[in-house]
Amino acid sequence: MEQVTIIFQPSGHRGQVSKGCSVLEGARELGENIESLCGGNETCGKCKIQVSEGSYPKYGIVSDRKHLSPWKKNEARFINEKDKQNAYRLACCAEVQGDLLIFVPEESRASKQIVSKHPHEITIDSDPAVRKYFLELSVPSKNDLDGDTERLLKELKNRDALEESCFVEDRLQCVDLDVLRSLPARLRDQKWKVTASVWMDREIIRVVSGNVPDRYGVAVDIGTTTVAASLLHLDTGRILNTQFMMNPQGKYGEDVISRVNYHVKHKDGLERMSADITKTLNQMIEAMLLSTWPQDIKWSRINGLDFPDIQKQRDQANNDFLCLLPDDIEDVSIVGNTIMHHILLGIDPKYVALAPFPPVIKKSLNIKARDLKIDVCPSAYVHLLPNQAGFVGADNTAVIIAEKPYESDPVHLIIDIGTNGELVIGNKNRLLSTSCATGPALEGAEMKFGMRAAPGAIERIAIDPKTLEVDYKVVENDKWSNYAEPGELKTCGICGSGIMDLLAELYLGGIIMKSGAFREDIPSNRFRTNLETEEEEFVIAWAAETSIGHDITITQNDIRQIQLAKAAIYCGCKLLMREWGTSQVDVVKIAGGFGLHIDPLKAMIMGLIPDFDPKQIIPVGNAAGAGARAALLNREMRTEAVRIAEKVEYVNLTSLKGFKKEFIEALHIPHKKDLFPHLESILTSEILYQK
Repeated sequence: MEQVTIIFQPSGHRGQVSKGCSVLEGARELGENIESLCGGNETCGKCKIQVSEGSYPKYGIVSDRKHLSPWKKNEARFINEKDKQNAYRLACCAEVQGDLLIFVPEESRASKQIVSKHPHEITIDSDPAVRKYFLELSVPSKNDLDGDTERLLKELKNRDALEESCFVEDRLQCVDLDVLRSLPARLRDQKWKVTASVWMDREIIRVVSGNVPDRYGVAVDIGTTTVAASLLHLDTGRILNTQFMMNPQGKYGEDVISRVNYHVKHKDGLERMSADITKTLNQMIEAMLLSTWPQDIKWSRINGLDFPDIQKQRDQANNDFLCLLPDDIEDVSIVGNTIMHHILLGIDPKYVALAPFPPVIKKSLNIKARDLKIDVCPSAYVHLLPNQAGFVGADNTAVIIAEKPYESDPVHLIIDIGTNGELVIGNKNRLLSTSCATGPALEGAEMKFGMRAAPGAIERIAIDPKTLEVDYKVVENDKWSNYAEPGELKTCGICGSGIMDLLAELYLGGIIMKSGAFREDIPSNRFRTNLETEEEEFVIAWAAETSIGHDITITQNDIRQIQLAKAAIYCGCKLLMREWGTSQVDVVKIAGGFGLHIDPLKAMIMGLIPDFDPKQIIPVGNAAGAGARAALLNREMRTEAVRIAEKVEYVNLTSLKGFKKEFIEALHIPHKKDLFPHLESILTSEILYQK
């Protein structure tokens, strides 16, 4: 296929791409991070680029807007006539036909998101899947000619370390092949004194020389947007290190449906997404292992060394450092929604997205780390908790075993707010779960100035109800705008928590009505009609305050997108409560990264959740990650997870009577008809119950 040259500025990324690919695809190939919350489906408008025109001898190319495919009508939704004349295009729409020099505006550059999925603390007794046994084996002699393996098995049998089924004739499944290959050297290295690691009393997965009692494992939560991983000392349950990264699949689409679509449209789509998440997991594991070594020891000096050399390095290190290596990680647990689960395993996910939404597998899985290409002990198992149904996956199972509503008399409502929203209601008598299509709006998609929680993103907003002046705070800066110099905050957009604040504040300030529509004659110069787009908009930050050189505004369409997202959560809560048989619950727990940043009162004011006593609402952070750790630390929790996944009743919201009506009513702020007695002392009746 014919190749052409693309050069991206200001990053300098350059290279050859196939003629006919989109600029967005070319950017992905060359390592240029262009924002695309919709994954290239032409719906978010975030991937604006500008073609530089002329001859560039320095680069040996001639760049021209004609070297792109013709203008698409869909681009007009996001690019005004003026910008069109200045050679702006959407990277997802424009196909490369010749050499190009492309400028990527700041607002289109994918910023590094500040990931906040800090571990949620739980108490769990330690009884990991892997048990270790220090063995002193008899030495072979003329009178004792047992094989090395038989000698090992005999001693483990004496210690009741293996199930009886492991000693059936010709059954060598109880010894991993990698163990067999290394066994002779290990046994003789320290005169037949070794430590054997046994998985679930059924398989020897590792043998090391000497007495090495400590056990280590990794728990992972693969979210649609972010990935969180923890390195744990399995004997004490102590978290040694935690890593957070953006899910690299985000470049293929912000939500799960976008990623399924990417797989369907691209022959190698599933392979690429699976490889991306595996690479990310390995990067996180490497970073966590490195944290256990002195800073002056580089990983490259460790990789590839044989055991004596590694031991020498360890002996030279300060005793304060554990100096862990990949082989020391003997157990891994992973959770994620059904789509993330399938993509990791390379399983075709498209049928999960088609009614009646069946997963390929619901049961828990134990897969060798080497088969998943995860860089830990190759013979270790990776445990994946069971999925429930449809889009309700292992992450929801993990949330349930972490929060344990099934042990409680009080009725719990657990709301895991993310790109794929998941809900659980119940107590020890009954559990229901569902998912709701929140979509990526709360992550900034489909909003003109929406963005991820990167530096400069507005995360808190307050609007004075009398003057309608705006005060805001940005990510990674403690100053509020009213106390900062113009441009000091480098404001560049609005992220999820700011978006939710904003809807509530617009309503409280009388700027928008219950329907979400702007009021007429708003007494503020911040409210205006955009002369280019003819859209009504409200200015959040003036251009002089920003790093992008534009006023940051919210439009009527932006408000509509927020309403659609919040209505999905509200409608899901209400219908799930109805199916369970209650109009109130005793405890509301908000899980996920959003849970730690949501103001409960504003969540109710905007109509994200029904009316509850604010004292009932408890943020629990990354409960899915906590469940993954529980399964890692205690083998019985894996059995518990299977039992719970089978017990939970899945509810398909769209099939319920009155779903459409309930959803439409939930679009209003806070709701079209529902009462909010807990807000009556905060809001006037004129505002709260306006017609």
